[in-house]
Amino acid sequence: MAVTLVLSILIVLVILYFFLTKNYKYWQKRGIPCPDGALPGVGHFWEVTTQKITISEWCCRIYNAYRDRSMVGIYNFMTPTLIVREPELVKTVLQTSFTNFHENGLKIDPKLDPLLANNPFFNYGEKWMTGRKRLTYAFSSMRLKILLETVKQVCQTFEGYLDKKIDKAGKVELELKELFSRFTSQVVSGAGFGIDGLSFNEEKEKDSFYAMGKSFLNSTVLNNLIFILVFFIPPLGKIFKARILPKKADQFFRTIIADVMEQRRKEATPRNDFLQLMSDLERIEGDKFNLEILTSHAVSFFVDGYETSSSVLSFIGFHLASNPKVQEKLREEVMSVLNKYDDVITYEALKDMTYMDQVINESMRILPTLGFLSKVCTEETELRGSDGLVCRVERGMYIMISISGLQTDPRYWENPEEFDPDRFGPDRKHNIEKFTFLPFGEGPRMCVGMRMAQLQMKACLATFLRKYSIELSPKTQLPLKMISSTFLANAEGGLWSIIQPI
Repeated sequence: MAVTLVLSILIVLVILYFFLTKNYKYWQKRGIPCPDGALPGVGHFWEVTTQKITISEWCCRIYNAYRDRSMVGIYNFMTPTLIVREPELVKTVLQTSFTNFHENGLKIDPKLDPLLANNPFFNYGEKWMTGRKRLTYAFSSMRLKILLETVKQVCQTFEGYLDKKIDKAGKVELELKELFSRFTSQVVSGAGFGIDGLSFNEEKEKDSFYAMGKSFLNSTVLNNLIFILVFFIPPLGKIFKARILPKKADQFFRTIIADVMEQRRKEATPRNDFLQLMSDLERIEGDKFNLEILTSHAVSFFVDGYETSSSVLSFIGFHLASNPKVQEKLREEVMSVLNKYDDVITYEALKDMTYMDQVINESMRILPTLGFLSKVCTEETELRGSDGLVCRVERGMYIMISISGLQTDPRYWENPEEFDPDRFGPDRKHNIEKFTFLPFGEGPRMCVGMRMAQLQMKACLATFLRKYSIELSPKTQLPLKMISSTFLANAEGGLWSIIQPI
């Protein structure tokens, strides 16, 4: 009996092994280089799954390990996935052959995450085109000028918050991600929904938009595990009913939007925020009001505007604190430009702050918030590398692009580890090779909220630099190490700084 049981177990294990490794000769058969060490069922994602390294860092490591190759095959759990390394191949995927790669690889199950499912980042086809058309209009120059008025109000609240925090010694020590998350969540609540998000009100913090964002976007082991299940192991994600937006957050947004829209039915004067615009477009295009779709637009605005912009701002703050000369040069530009506009932050004034654009770009180059892109082949096509490698990409295959790898590759960037905003200056930016700088993506699916993100970041930095200076706190752990239990870039121990009036 015992022998039979052991034999049965061994047979099951052997069958399971062959099932879990059935695709693991895929790249070898096609002559595409592939790293050793793929584990049954997990492929090359063991360190990512066990949260020893972020997926962005892992993708960058593979990119750097195959410097002489145009593409690399890996196993994303059991799925063969192709990493393209050359800018020309990246251009092919993101732009030239866009129709063959028009779907993003990160997808949402609409049954589990209905409010996130309408985000253009996760959509494709006609639904994506409609959503992108709306957002393009929502973030036009005319609309941004209107939204800036709300952003400026948040800037005043932000300034008041810092003034209260500064102690009798004339300075305050703050963690930058937390500070700028308060700012962006308040912008989202004001410019997005026309309400006070309470993000700078520490007494009511548990009811704030800031606290809600932290609940499902912060760097935790659980949140990262959910991201992995949803985006990389969808079948398992469905079994465990993993959802990016927790039920509490789902209900929070549904209640907020329903209350806001009910209140607006009683108002004679229409608002000028994002929510009102989406509501008007919904009526015009659909001839009826759909609260579910409107709420999903609101959630998209919140997620896109809150997390990535606060991360970028925190790393910019870190780089300014680490590079006092850059900080002073940027402050001089801010003061000079604002002097021409009677010390008022206007759309035109922000546009004139070109050195600020350079600083923002350089910070995003060194430390992109999301260090990789994932695409899906929707029509079989052929990719040819300059090294002679040829890959017939089948429909449904995933393609990965290492943003971090491209943006720190010494072949495209001189002294890539050095923080040098001048590389984006008017005399040198024309030397930057196309498709090696991808903080907002590229091609038709380039981030449609880019201009809104830049607007709120520039307004925040202008408000900050004209009144305060920043230096690194000893609490910041150097060199920076990214938290492994996170999907987006986040520094271990936080980015601590000392802020004081100039």
